[in-house]
Amino acid sequence: MAEMIDTSEFRNGLKIEIDGEPFEIVYFQHVKPGKGSAFVRTKIKSLTSGRTLEPTFRSGDKVAKADVEEREMQYLYEQAGEYHFMDAKSYEQTYLSKEQLGSAGNYLKENISAYILFYNGQPIGVSVPNAVDLKVIKCDPGMKGDTVTGAQKPATLESGYVVSVPLFINEGDVLRIDTRTGEYITRVNA
Repeated sequence: MAEMIDTSEFRNGLKIEIDGEPFEIVYFQHVKPGKGSAFVRTKIKSLTSGRTLEPTFRSGDKVAKADVEEREMQYLYEQAGEYHFMDAKSYEQTYLSKEQLGSAGNYLKENISAYILFYNGQPIGVSVPNAVDLKVIKCDPGMKGDTVTGAQKPATLESGYVVSVPLFINEGDVLRIDTRTGEYITRVNA
């Protein structure tokens, strides 16, 4: 039987199970109205489908803690729409589909470390570091004096992801990309 947790133990990032589906708490707020009993307002996101719900729980309600395990694994390669990962400790390999990866697939390059989420022993998703360094493989050349504030151009990265970058970026540059927003942060000295 799954471990039960009380609403007083809610915190952002906690994995819970509702109707047999794993969810992550994105936001919660304990509310104590002047009249009536206290309750907890939440916003939760499904770990399998990505949908969000905003349920309200009475104070003291118990919910099941999801059987979710997060394992650090190394990205190996992509083949026929399957992304292969290897556990560095046990050398066990697993793969995820493009749908399971979501936007994290934009930032994968060979040998990068990522955290694979397992629900009841099955891989359901991946989380990559907050910032990754990727090489520019295609973009228009930068010209001397291209310093117009805020002007941007598209650049294709080694993962295939296209990002808007300042005009001074050239092919071969290594860029740091924020994986939460998908935006360019800075150029990295390689």
